[in-house]
Amino acid sequence: MIVAGIGCRSGCAAEEIADLVRRAAALSGCEPGALATPAFKAEEPGLQAATFLLGLTLLQVSAEDLAAVQPRCITRSVRAEAATGVASVAEGSALAAAGPLARLRLPRIASAGATCAIAVSP
Repeated sequence: MIVAGIGCRSGCAAEEIADLVRRAAALSGCEPGALATPAFKAEEPGLQAATFLLGLTLLQVSAEDLAAVQPRCITRSVRAEAATGVASVAEGSALAAAGPLARLRLPRIASAGATCAIAVSP
């Protein structure tokens, strides 16, 4: 399973998120089969629209699952932690959704309003 974890600011445009996922796929050399985001972000309109544009499924990661994978994340953001309670939204979402044996294929990359990381499971 290949999962692109997504973090985004409120109001982030679908095209920005979709472009970031495409860039992450190119950098990682693999195509995600799904997007993942924390459950508290799942209803964000830009994220919903980006999921549709990319033709992927959006997986919601619970707060508990997101917190559990934080020690496995490479990138830590003080700003994200202050806003969400976790230091790595994109990496954490990708790892949690891809499963317990998943590893990061691409650590977090960012655009102006979104972040993306790719995780793969064996």
